[in-house]
Amino acid sequence: MRTVRMGIFIAVAVLLFLLALFAGPRMINPFGMSTTEREILLSIRLPRVVVAMLIGMALGASGAVLQGVLRNPLADPYILGISSGASLAAALGLLTGFYAFGSVSIPLTAFIGAALVSLLVGAFGWKRGGLWPERLLLAGIGLNFLFSAVLMLLLSVSSDEGLRRAILWMFGDLSMADWTLIPSASLFMVIGLGVAFARSRALNALILGDEFAHSLGFAVQRERLMMFGAIALMTAASVALGGTIGFIGLLMPHIVRFLLGADSRVLIPASAVAGGAFLCLADLIGRSIMPPLELPSGTVTAIIGAPYFLYLLRRKDVLSI
Repeated sequence: MRTVRMGIFIAVAVLLFLLALFAGPRMINPFGMSTTEREILLSIRLPRVVVAMLIGMALGASGAVLQGVLRNPLADPYILGISSGASLAAALGLLTGFYAFGSVSIPLTAFIGAALVSLLVGAFGWKRGGLWPERLLLAGIGLNFLFSAVLMLLLSVSSDEGLRRAILWMFGDLSMADWTLIPSASLFMVIGLGVAFARSRALNALILGDEFAHSLGFAVQRERLMMFGAIALMTAASVALGGTIGFIGLLMPHIVRFLLGADSRVLIPASAVAGGAFLCLADLIGRSIMPPLELPSGTVTAIIGAPYFLYLLRRKDVLSI
């Protein structure tokens, strides 16, 4: 039964990917494209959909791992403050006009900001030779509020064009996606996904408690550190690619648990696939609902995700680890 569900699950994800690629304000017939449509497909649509898929996969997998590491069903990759640190760094770059590295300057700045915040959260979460879930969570929440407050202060005193771009960045705008950043960002995401999937058995044990994991031969603090590193890599790369996009890392693991079970060996890759498909759908809705205007993908995921999350709260059997 699980195999059938998995097959249907993958088929729906592939269908959404293709729909996002060929549908939109201008429909493209894959069997009869003109020269203009081929250029639109290869130069605009394809990189945008690939970026959406990569970001969604990174956030979905990160959410599945983080909820297990913290043993908290409400955990989200952005709760650790990584996104607010990246957004603050990106906003600083936009508002100061930092373009020393051309088109990759702002994403690079965001990635560096996310990496530095990850190290800071890890330092605050470190105690007695290891990372402790409670300290990680509290450190992330505190830094998240701090960086968000500084970011709001910067935006409130700015009046130039950088302000609008910074706001769009915060809401997850994918309209500027191109091939430039995909190779480097995908490298970090693949490394993070690989580490997370490789340690999925350890994550299953950690969910049941540190003592149980230790009894099975796992080095608890080392496993937790490796998983935190994987989460930081994937989240930093996703924010660098497309800004802050919420609810994917929170919702997708719960949906996958309901459909396919809680085994992390299935949960992590399935949450990645679900996250990628969901963000492709959100991006398609955002660019199709009010053309030529576009809604940022982060706004669409919030509009769809918030009501569904409230529905999940009503189902106590679903909202669990």
